[in-house]
Amino acid sequence: MAHATPDAPGIKMPRKPDLADHFIACSSLGRYLTVFDESRFVITDDFNQEGAVNRTAAAVASIFSNDPLVAEAALLPLSKAALAKDSSERESYEELFTLIEAQALNSTVKESAQSLLESGFREARIREIEETLGGKLSPARVRYRAFLEIVRHLTEHKITPQLFRDEFLDFTYAVAGRLDFGIYSFCLDRIFSNEQIPMKAKGFVVSELLGFPATIRRELLTNLLTLEGLEKRLGEFVRDAIIQKLGDVAATEIELLAALKTSQMSMDDINNMIAGSA
Repeated sequence: MAHATPDAPGIKMPRKPDLADHFIACSSLGRYLTVFDESRFVITDDFNQEGAVNRTAAAVASIFSNDPLVAEAALLPLSKAALAKDSSERESYEELFTLIEAQALNSTVKESAQSLLESGFREARIREIEETLGGKLSPARVRYRAFLEIVRHLTEHKITPQLFRDEFLDFTYAVAGRLDFGIYSFCLDRIFSNEQIPMKAKGFVVSELLGFPATIRRELLTNLLTLEGLEKRLGEFVRDAIIQKLGDVAATEIELLAALKTSQMSMDDINNMIAGSA
């Protein structure tokens, strides 16, 4: 009968990757941050849960998130944790916010980190940032819910695919920079997975996505290609459109991310491929 043997003295077992590691891995590929199982993108609400936020992950998100709304939301639980400390115990948070100020991808996050530091993590300043963020998010989410009504009208054949395309573009411009990328992505998932929405309308949306900035379109098109139960005809149309409009390199990037999201490849596999072709 085999017996378990304890770890040999002086030998450390490899540390299991955590959410912060996952965020760093996403960032290394130039991606938007996803939750650990790749089931969805991280949104601002993930940092609103009192007492349930992984502070290390929040620190990484504030620096590396491509979604500035998420990055700024990630600052809030960190600043509240600093506020709860005595002034003599805040040194580690001051060092962290100095790092965020220096390295954050987004200029607004840099400015917020600087102002929090200069205020000594005053509660009033934290509330100001919360209110400013909420002032962006709340109207955008109202607009999002209104757009879902437009989607319903399309399924009920009350509007044409052409008019839906116009409504989609109007919605996109209205919420740009004000709606969580993860919520916008979820909205598109609902459109592409809905069998009641005409293929022509889906084709119009795909055509518009092809003109989006590279990082955004890569994530959205990857999400589309990895949707559960994706119609074969739509998948073939998307892949053909990507090659024709964006070229082989962009198509390969999207296919690699699709393989990652469906666990056919790991982030290490992709990093090794990138390193090998450099």
